[in-house]
Amino acid sequence: MKTNLVTILSVAAILGGVPSAFAQTKAASPPPGTTPAAAITSGPRIEFDTNVYNFGKVSSGELVRHDFIFTNTGTSTLEITDVRPGCGCTTAGTWDKKVEPGKTGLIPLQFNSANFGGMVTKSATVSCTDPGRSNVILQITGTVWKPIDITPTMASFNLASDSTTNETKVLRIVSNLEEPITLSDVQCANPSFKVELKTVQAGKEFALHVTAMPPFATPTVYAPITLKTSSAKMPTLSLSAYVTVQQPVMVTPQQINLPMGPLANAMNPSIMIRSTATNALVLSDATVDGVKAEVRMQEIQPGHVFSLTVSFPVGFQIKPDQKAELKVKSNHPKFPLITVPIFQPQPPAPAAAAQSGTSTARVLPTRSTAPPVVPQK
Repeated sequence: MKTNLVTILSVAAILGGVPSAFAQTKAASPPPGTTPAAAITSGPRIEFDTNVYNFGKVSSGELVRHDFIFTNTGTSTLEITDVRPGCGCTTAGTWDKKVEPGKTGLIPLQFNSANFGGMVTKSATVSCTDPGRSNVILQITGTVWKPIDITPTMASFNLASDSTTNETKVLRIVSNLEEPITLSDVQCANPSFKVELKTVQAGKEFALHVTAMPPFATPTVYAPITLKTSSAKMPTLSLSAYVTVQQPVMVTPQQINLPMGPLANAMNPSIMIRSTATNALVLSDATVDGVKAEVRMQEIQPGHVFSLTVSFPVGFQIKPDQKAELKVKSNHPKFPLITVPIFQPQPPAPAAAAQSGTSTARVLPTRSTAPPVVPQK
């Protein structure tokens, strides 16, 4: 009995020691995919005192400067290869390009707060030879205070060329000054825009109404707008108005291009026709002239967006003397007939190949030049 008890205790001691020994072995081995601590500290290492600088509150137009301090905590020379600001308002000065182990360096950044208002955050990317942090993001953040805020700073219009309705945008002008202000002498030299200043809260808030006045002679129309204020801190306000004029009927793409015939596989290219006109566009009688092909028309957005799918069968080929066009009638007075040319390269002429003594010949399209494709009258 005594012998059995000794044996049981010995076995228990052995089994009890297995988890402890296993745990020690597991702790001694690094987890899969990790690098030993000795390897992590080797090479150059970059550490910044802070990656973010909050400049607090500045007046619009002030220059914000800050030197970001970093330390090479590694074992070899650290090189700063590049500093890339995120936009043109932020610039980098001359930075320390090589820093020995244990030494510090600096990266100067400057932010131009002109034309900014409210909360602002700007960034710059630092590229270096630290294998663990080859790209570090630095940020400059804070609030830019403007004596007078304008929201938005531009009256932007997107209108159809046949639009006859005057559209108005409102620009909100708010003074952040303690003393009341007055606005006067609103100037806009372009007759395509009409401007009217209204008072929302005397001395504090105003509304500038900008109205686009069709018709427009060019695809884009721009005009600067200026106002005078009674504040010496911001004596002049500069705004602008901009109009983008869209064609009332647009075709995309403007032509159908097929591979060399005869076609080895059937093809079904689509044409999109969009209308920005005030009145609903109606399309009818879609056909393909000159060749045999089927057309299927679908009205995607009633009165405004249409899809025309042309089906070309296997073996389709445009002959050299053929002129192929997709045509569809419309109710728009300026574009009663919309035409889309169809082009297909011709195969090499056998006679030309025989005369040249080679199997290679120049590929010619069915027409030498492609005229500009627009909805035709």
